[in-house]
Amino acid sequence: MTRYATQTGHYCKRRFGWDCHGLPIEYQIDKQYNIKSSVEREEIGVKEYNRRCREIVMTYSKEWEKIVSRFGRWIDFENDYKTMDCNFMESVWWAFKQIFDKDLVYRGSRIMPFSAACNTVLSNFEAGSNYKDAKDPSIYITFPLLEDPETSLLAWTTTPWTLPSNLACAVNPEFTYVKIQDTENNKKFIFAECRLKDVLKQTKIKNHKVLEKIPGKDLVGKQYTPLFTYFENMREQKCFSVVDGTFVTKDSGTGVVHCAPGFGEEDYNVCVAKGLVQPGKVVMPMDDDGKFLPSVKEWAGVYFKDADPEIIKNLKDRGRLVAQGTIVHSYPYCWRSQTPLMYRAIDTWFIKVTDIKDQIIKKNEDPTWVPSFVQEKRFKNWLEGARDWCFSRNRYWGNPIPIWASDDMQEIVCIGSIKELQELSGCGEITDLHRESIDHITIPSKMGKGNLKRIPEVFDCWFESGSMPFAQSHYPFSVSDEEFMKGFPANFIAEGLDQTRGWFYTLMVISTAIKDSAPFKNLIVNGIVLAEDGQKMSKSKQNYPDPMAIAKNYGADACRLYLCNSPVVRAESLKFCEKGVLDMVREIFLPWFNAYRFLIQNITRYEAATGKNFVFDEKMKYKVREGGNVMDKWIVSCNQNLIKLVRNEMDHYKLYNVVRPLIAFLEFLTNAYVRFNRSRMKGEDGIEEQVISLNILFDVLHNTNTLMSCITPFITDHMYQNMKNGINPDNKDLHANSIHFLQISECDENLIDAAVERRITRMLSAIENGRLIRERNNISVKTPLSQLVVVDREEEAIKDLIEVQNYIMEELNVLDFKTESNEDEFIQYKCEPDNKLIGGALKKAFDKKLKTKIANLSSAELREYLTNGHLMIGDIKIENGWLKVEKVFNEKYQ
Repeated sequence: MTRYATQTGHYCKRRFGWDCHGLPIEYQIDKQYNIKSSVEREEIGVKEYNRRCREIVMTYSKEWEKIVSRFGRWIDFENDYKTMDCNFMESVWWAFKQIFDKDLVYRGSRIMPFSAACNTVLSNFEAGSNYKDAKDPSIYITFPLLEDPETSLLAWTTTPWTLPSNLACAVNPEFTYVKIQDTENNKKFIFAECRLKDVLKQTKIKNHKVLEKIPGKDLVGKQYTPLFTYFENMREQKCFSVVDGTFVTKDSGTGVVHCAPGFGEEDYNVCVAKGLVQPGKVVMPMDDDGKFLPSVKEWAGVYFKDADPEIIKNLKDRGRLVAQGTIVHSYPYCWRSQTPLMYRAIDTWFIKVTDIKDQIIKKNEDPTWVPSFVQEKRFKNWLEGARDWCFSRNRYWGNPIPIWASDDMQEIVCIGSIKELQELSGCGEITDLHRESIDHITIPSKMGKGNLKRIPEVFDCWFESGSMPFAQSHYPFSVSDEEFMKGFPANFIAEGLDQTRGWFYTLMVISTAIKDSAPFKNLIVNGIVLAEDGQKMSKSKQNYPDPMAIAKNYGADACRLYLCNSPVVRAESLKFCEKGVLDMVREIFLPWFNAYRFLIQNITRYEAATGKNFVFDEKMKYKVREGGNVMDKWIVSCNQNLIKLVRNEMDHYKLYNVVRPLIAFLEFLTNAYVRFNRSRMKGEDGIEEQVISLNILFDVLHNTNTLMSCITPFITDHMYQNMKNGINPDNKDLHANSIHFLQISECDENLIDAAVERRITRMLSAIENGRLIRERNNISVKTPLSQLVVVDREEEAIKDLIEVQNYIMEELNVLDFKTESNEDEFIQYKCEPDNKLIGGALKKAFDKKLKTKIANLSSAELREYLTNGHLMIGDIKIENGWLKVEKVFNEKYQ
C-alpha cells in the first residue's frame, strides 16, 4: 500500500521501527545463558543483564534488515527508531503521565495470568491469545464436615497444586444438594443433585442411596477439615468453611468448588467478599519461579506442575482422594515460553480501560477497517468485554514505569520527562532511561516520608507499541503540536488478525485516553500465515521453509504475489505451500516475462530492419481508437478498465479485489493479444502495422508493470530499466531512475470501448469452445476443418462474431465460418437439479412427481429459467441456483 501511495502523489514516511524490549528478548538471553530463575538474574545484575539484551537486539536487527530488504520492503533503516532509544522512551513516559494525570492509573491486588518461566504477570489479552489443549489431572477429593466427620463435601479439581492453599469451599445457594451413601463402603458425600449421574460415573460408585436433600443455602457456614494443615491458623478468620457462590455452575464438577483465593479470580473475589482474606494479603506459598515456598514443606522448591502427582499420592495415602483420571481441556500458555500459566494474586498496576470503554467503542467507528467484519464483530466484541489493563511487568529489559513512591505508597509522583526528573531529584544529566541508569535516583518527599524511590516494574512492551504514534517522533519534545497533527491519526496501518487483542487494541486505548481520537484512519487486517500442515509456524518445529531460500529459489516477487493472491488479504488463514509460489512463477511470471521479451526482441528487429531507434509514442493508443485494429482497441480498453479498477480498489484499501484482475489481464495480454498479433509485431504485415502493434504492446505492458510494481517490485523494475531505452528522456512523466518513481496513470474513459471488449470476449469464448470440441473428438488443430458453425440466438452476438471471424478461423484452422441463430436445430438444454438445496427449501413438496417434471423440462422452459432467474412448475417456484443448466449438441451433431 505504501508503494501504491507513493505512486499516486502521496508522501510516505518509511522509517522502520524496532520493538526492542520485553519478554521475547529476555527469553532469548535466558536460553543463551541457561538462566533458570529470577535468583540467577539478580546474581548477574540488572546492568549486565540489560547489556546482553541490548547486544542481542542489535544482532537480530541486522538479520531482519537482510530479510526485509530482500523481500522488497521499501524501508528507511538509516533513520529508524527503536523502542530502546532514549527519545522514544521519554515520549512513552510523557504518554503515561497524560493517562496518569487523568486519574486512569491505579495499583491493585488482582488475580492475574502469571508466567513462572518468565517471572512476570501478563495482561488478560496476552493470556487469551495462546490457549492450547492440555492434558491435566482430574481428581475428586473430600472435605469432612466438622459437625459430622463421617460426611464429606465432594469437590473436583484439575489443579491439584492449588489444594495446599485451599481456604474455603463454595456452593450455589440456589442448587439442591444430595447427601448420598456409597453402600459398598458406607462413605457419605454431599454434592449437587444436578451432578448426581455424572459424579457417580466418574467416581465409579456402583451402589448408593440418597439419604437427604439439602438446599444449598443450608450448607453455607458449615466448617470442614482442611486437606492440609499449613494454614490452619486461618480458621480464626472463618476459613475452611462453606461460602455461597453463584459462580458455581451445573455443567461440570460436583457443585462444590474448592477455593484457593491466591490462585483463582472467583476464589479470590468470594473470599474477599466474605472477609476470609484481605485484599493484597492472601495465602501465596509460591515464588516467582512457580516453586513452592518452605511454608509448604513437603513440596518446598518443587515446580507447581511437577507437584501434581506427588500431591495426588499424598491425598490417596491419607484417604482424601475418591477418584482420579485425566482431562484434555483448553488451557492458557505463556506466549513467549510456551509453558502453562498460573492465575495468581499479585499487586500490580492497571489502566482504567473500563472507565473509557464506551469512548473507545465510539472512536472505533471512525476508521475504515478492511475487511470490515473484523471491526464490526471481532474487535468490537473484544472492546465490549475489555477489562482494566495490567501494564506493569516484573522484568529488567524494558522501559521503567516512571513512578516514584514512598515506602507506604501514600505519596506518589509520576514523571513525564527527563527534565522533570532532573529538576525533582537534583541528579545530573540523564542520557539513558533503562533501570540501571535511573533506579538509584530518588526524589525528596514533600510529605516528610524520606526519599521517594522508583517502583521496580517496567512497562508491558505493548504499552510502548501503543505509544508509537507519539514516541516515533519524540513528541512533544522534538515536534510541535501542529507538525504532529499532520500525521495523526495515521492514514494507514496494517497488521495481522491476532493484533485485535494486541497492537490495534493498545493503540486505541492510549490514543483515545490521550487525544480522544482513533490513532489511524485506515487499517488492513491480514490473516495468519500457517505452516503447510495447518499448524502455527514454529522455529523449534522447523515446519516452514527458510524465507531467504524461497527468495533465492523462486524470487521474492513470486512469494509476494502468492501471498497477495491468497486468503491472507481477506483476514483469513493461509497454509503456506511452497508449490503455490512455484505455480506463480510457472503460470504468471514466465508468460509475462515472455511477453516482455517478445516486445524487446521485435523492437530490436524493427531497429535492425529500419535503421531507426524505436521511440515509444504514448499517443498511439489514441490514434488506433478510430478505425484501428480491433485487437489494439480491445487491449487498450481492457488496460484502461484495469487502471480504473485497481486505482479505485487500492484507494479503498481493498487489496483482495486487485490481484486477480491484474493476473487475468496478464493472461489476456500473453494468451490473446500477443498470440494473435505476432505477425504484426514481427513486421510481416508491414512496418506501419509493426510500429502500431509494438507501441500498443509497449503502452499496455508499461501501464500494467506500473500497476504491478507495488506488488512485484523487482521484475517490474528489471523490465522498466530496459524498456525505458525506448522512452524519450525528456518525457519526465515516463522516464525516471526507477519504475517506483513513476506515477500510476489515471484512467482515460475515452479509451474504454465496451462494445469492442464484448466482441473480443465472445470471440475468445468461441475459440475456447472450438478447441474443446477438437479435443473431445481427438482432432488436432493442425488438421484443417471445412466449416465452423457458431450458434447463438442473440443477433448482437452473431454480429460481433462476424466482425472477428478471421481471428476465429485462423486460430481454429477452419476453411469456412458460418453463423446460425436457430438454436433448436443444433442444441438442446439439459439441467441437473441441486437435490439438497431444493429438498431443504421445499421439504415434502420435492417429491417424485416434481423430480420427473424437472427432468422433462424443455429447452424453451430452461431458457426461460435462465432469462428470468426462476421458473414456475405448477404452483411451485423453482428459484435461481436450484438447477444447473448446460447446452448439449443434438444427437445429429455429436
